[in-house]
Amino acid sequence: SQMVTKLLMAHGLTVGTYTSPHLERVNERMMRNGLPIDDDEFAENVLAIAELEPLVGRRISYFEILTAVAFRWFADSAIDVGVIEVGLLGRWDATNVVESDVAVLTNISLDHTEFAGPTHAHIAREKVGIVKSNSVFVQGETRPDVQEILAAAPCAKRVVRDEHFEVLENELAVGGRLVSVRTTRAEHRELFVPLHGRHQGDNAATAIVAVEEFFDHAISRDVLDEGMATVSMPGRFEVMGHQPLVIVDGAHNVGGAEVCAEVFFDDFQVDGRRVLVVGMLKSRDPEELLGALRADDFDLVVCCNAPTPRGTPASELMKVAQAMGCDDVQSFDKVDAALSYAYRGLRAEDALLVAGSLYVVGEARPVLRTIIA
Repeated sequence: SQMVTKLLMAHGLTVGTYTSPHLERVNERMMRNGLPIDDDEFAENVLAIAELEPLVGRRISYFEILTAVAFRWFADSAIDVGVIEVGLLGRWDATNVVESDVAVLTNISLDHTEFAGPTHAHIAREKVGIVKSNSVFVQGETRPDVQEILAAAPCAKRVVRDEHFEVLENELAVGGRLVSVRTTRAEHRELFVPLHGRHQGDNAATAIVAVEEFFDHAISRDVLDEGMATVSMPGRFEVMGHQPLVIVDGAHNVGGAEVCAEVFFDDFQVDGRRVLVVGMLKSRDPEELLGALRADDFDLVVCCNAPTPRGTPASELMKVAQAMGCDDVQSFDKVDAALSYAYRGLRAEDALLVAGSLYVVGEARPVLRTIIA
């Protein structure tokens, strides 16, 4: 959603972007041209939605309230286009009241299986529910076992990665990726994407195609460069410091954790010690998630409680990490205490990764800004 937003803004449009979850402040979820809704406007819109709740006949959920607030604010702000990120799966998500011109499915991972079912096919059936009969369906997912489900989506047009568009190059570069993309309308060579991980090169291709389908023409090179130059994703493999290297990543499922570990170990040269600060929710399997993060490859693992009643106790994570063979494991109740312990022993050649939960990352970012400063 961030790449699509920046590419649309580079065309001179006023863009409303709705994402979830937030890291530090709820205002982050709704943006106008990259700037969050201010507190007064947010409060005004929440009160307006609250007045309508009796008409619904039931208590509306937190996410439904925020979705309604965002849509009302976008309407009052006279945006040109909305970029709406699904909250949970798709078909029954509050955002799915939208009749989108372009529906985008980047990939399918085994997340939220308690709501959809245990397989990728179950997830696919829910996610494809956002596609409407008048939508252009841009599909980044290439798994063979879900293609039949995705192909059955009732859309005006289906644009599929590796069939209608492809990533020609996706190389590691200083500060991000160097990507070449072929779309149905153009070939875009050596685009710099200032995000880390091979998957972000793939995401860039999908975003470019989505915007080209929205406009029904190729994107010019000047607009592409301008849009991509300012893309950032706070809390998503975000580099917050150098010497020592400090990275935060909200990876909270096995698929995301595997990607996080791959980028951390393969794309960054670390001559010193590697330190992991980790916390997670009770809904996650600690052994699976720590395994995906390659916790046993770190020199020090510092466990903490995620700052929510749904967090797994740090002491429990510590036991799992020790059973996995992690040599040096520490445990703290608070995120700030875990970070303070982990950071104070770092040298310039060392690296710190904070991962396992967006709750942990959201709490860690302001603490790290203070420590690093």
